[in-house]
Amino acid sequence: HIPRLKEMGVDILWLMPIFPISEKNRKGSMGSYYAVANYKEVNPEFGNKDDLKSLIKNAHENEMLVILDWVANHTGWDNPWIESNPEWYTKDSTGAITHTVGTDWTDVADLNYDNQEMRDAMKDALKYWVKEFNVDGYRCDVAGMVPTDFWNNVRAELDSIKPVFMLAEAEQLDLHEKAFDMGYAWH
Repeated sequence: HIPRLKEMGVDILWLMPIFPISEKNRKGSMGSYYAVANYKEVNPEFGNKDDLKSLIKNAHENEMLVILDWVANHTGWDNPWIESNPEWYTKDSTGAITHTVGTDWTDVADLNYDNQEMRDAMKDALKYWVKEFNVDGYRCDVAGMVPTDFWNNVRAELDSIKPVFMLAEAEQLDLHEKAFDMGYAWH
């Protein structure tokens, strides 16, 4: 469908989360694509990494950009980071990892951006898709719930690989000073 989309004037393909869906604490039988089980894998529902490379190559040959939907605020409960690095997550008063406070997102575990190692791992995952798959940027889910300084740093590092397009699901003006090209909100 890429030639047809190009003919319609589409310049950017925004792929909803392509990552495997967490199975632990799922809501409903299918779970949410925003409960990421692994940031460096492709959900087998969509094919494999070679399929993704082929799609991106085809899009680029048709002068289209490809951006991935990125979930930086939280992971699924069976993301390997929970076992390997529980200190990367927000904890409640009892020391238990918690979902994002103030939400009903019980199917995800909130990430702790006070932890520099977690920030480095998140940055590494974002860079992975640009380096290895030639993606052209990201639409960042609940971007305003992640510290602006993280986004500013990530943007500079991504642009050092190649210029990227960044779309924020947020209406915070400071996100657009260095990190994001565009934004939107639901209000």
